[in-house]
Amino acid sequence: MGQSDEDSLRSRHLQPVTIHANRLETDIDWLSPIEGTYIFSGKKTDVVILSKKNMAVTEKYGRQIFAKIPGVFVYDMDGTGNQLNISSRGLDPHRSWEFNIRKDGILTNSDMYGYPASHYNIPMEAVERIEIVRGTGALQYGAQFGGMMNMISKQPDTTRKFAFENISSVGSYGLMSTYNAVSGKIGKIRYFAWMHGKRLTGYRDNSRSRSDAEAISLYYDASPRLLIKLEWTHSNYLTQLAGPLTDSMFHQKPTQATRSRNYYNPDIHIPSLTIKWNPSEKTRFQFTASLATGARNSILFDKPATVADTIIASTKEFSNRQIDIDNFNSLTTEFRMLHNYTIGGQKNTISAGVQGMNNDLHRRQQGKGTTGTDFNLTNLALEWGRDLHYKTRNLAIFAENRWEITNRFSINGGFRVETGDTKLSGSIARYPAGELPNQIKHRFPLLGVSTQFALTEYMHLYGGWSQAYRPVILKDIIPQSVYEVSDKNLNDASGSVSEIGCRGKWKFLQWDVTAFYLAYNNRMGTLAQTDSTGGLQIYRTNIGNSRTAGIEFFVQGDFMMNEKGGLSLFTSTSFMNARYQNAYVKSGNENLSVSGNKVESVPTWISRNGITFSYSSFRFSVLHSYTSETFADALNSKQPSVSG
Repeated sequence: MGQSDEDSLRSRHLQPVTIHANRLETDIDWLSPIEGTYIFSGKKTDVVILSKKNMAVTEKYGRQIFAKIPGVFVYDMDGTGNQLNISSRGLDPHRSWEFNIRKDGILTNSDMYGYPASHYNIPMEAVERIEIVRGTGALQYGAQFGGMMNMISKQPDTTRKFAFENISSVGSYGLMSTYNAVSGKIGKIRYFAWMHGKRLTGYRDNSRSRSDAEAISLYYDASPRLLIKLEWTHSNYLTQLAGPLTDSMFHQKPTQATRSRNYYNPDIHIPSLTIKWNPSEKTRFQFTASLATGARNSILFDKPATVADTIIASTKEFSNRQIDIDNFNSLTTEFRMLHNYTIGGQKNTISAGVQGMNNDLHRRQQGKGTTGTDFNLTNLALEWGRDLHYKTRNLAIFAENRWEITNRFSINGGFRVETGDTKLSGSIARYPAGELPNQIKHRFPLLGVSTQFALTEYMHLYGGWSQAYRPVILKDIIPQSVYEVSDKNLNDASGSVSEIGCRGKWKFLQWDVTAFYLAYNNRMGTLAQTDSTGGLQIYRTNIGNSRTAGIEFFVQGDFMMNEKGGLSLFTSTSFMNARYQNAYVKSGNENLSVSGNKVESVPTWISRNGITFSYSSFRFSVLHSYTSETFADALNSKQPSVSG
């Protein structure tokens, strides 16, 4: 039978179909159960997607960045936007030092055992998203009750050999800022480099600020399974401090300054090496080595607000200022692995690793500065009132396993063993040399368990309990005068974090509601005691415990108005009750019980509420933030001191 030359398949030309629609992109999410070599299943996590967020990116306002993270307390310390000062769940917000802060997984805290503040200042223009894991995830990243905050940088443009990005801003109070980045891919090498500079005259008098930051990242894709990354990043800023105000001064004129010669200057470098190797689909390895090095410098006329900084009639000059310098050298190495395996047809995952730290904080304080008005760290006395080394060596071993009981229900169990020593040595002027050396041992077996149940693919119940600790830091142990004595048997703060919550997405709604309980033991403070001659001594020691219970509530509704426009509304609200337990503090020459008192800097209510209107590519947002009043001391004093 012969075949026809004609094609037996019929063809029909279809008219093109064009779909017009507008999608409301959310700027908040949570982490997947497994990310890299980490297990996040069953834990309270948040992801702030900065590239989709309506915010003043250059100003770096914490209340805007973390608007949708309930319970985040923002401490606007200097208003420059150079430093994030935040906390969660009733902890201390000073320089965010209750968080384990990282950049792309690399630790950026200056010294976890001496001064855990994050002096490193990354501009938000360089950040793609921020990952936050609350305290129940502490087994995987170490000390700090608050949790882990990881700044994920923008990635290289792999579609071309050279790409350029610029973000420049001008604003009120002399704001001028520029961010410039280049990136690309050449063969197996990807690169990313950026530079940032910002200048600000400031809201208050004498509050100028200038900052710069840079980073260079080189990625070598040796194979589809092996990545080697080298990076160096640096930040440096200089802020003129306008000085303290008493309450009456603040109410009279909040923009006034009591100082014109005070300066603060952190200058931090962080080089790092990261190696990621995935030998199979089931196994991942990661090695990181990093160094946080640099200095925290300040030069101050360090007196109460009621003492004016004026020219002395007899010398025709100002008084000498005080110079303080902290030098950081914090080396961290970490090896991690994650392996997937099957038991009874169910997939299980184990994450384990080891972390080593070798830190040396060199603190020099009470140097004799110049009588000038400029930033000058010259020490005219050629010696220091305090010259101290705070050296720490610490080793941690950790492991966590995720068992999938069913396709919807999983349980995690894990441990972390911390062992190390911190040694204080050096000299303090006019202080007995034999009384100064001190040693703190860090010995902690930390346990944790968490669970997650998937109601649907996008609705989860989660909860967990985990032990945590916070090392005794240098400020807790240094005697301020010959009348102070440090406890030779200081204990690191320790305790636990518990939480239970529900998060999900359903049609136009997105939510995350969590109840938590934080037990914080062995808080540091001062007590009054008498010496062998009956004289008053100030005793720096553990003063008691605290407990914080609360609820974190976030809900957002996204509504489409038409094919181009949409409306998004949210509330992010927290309730916290933080109280001292079995605690005493020094008041004058006696010790008073503060059991039942509220913990300082813990507002009962924090509520941030907002609305975003979008039309085509245009977005307009309004945010209202409310923080209830807090006490400034453990005694819950209501009458401010005259000196401020």
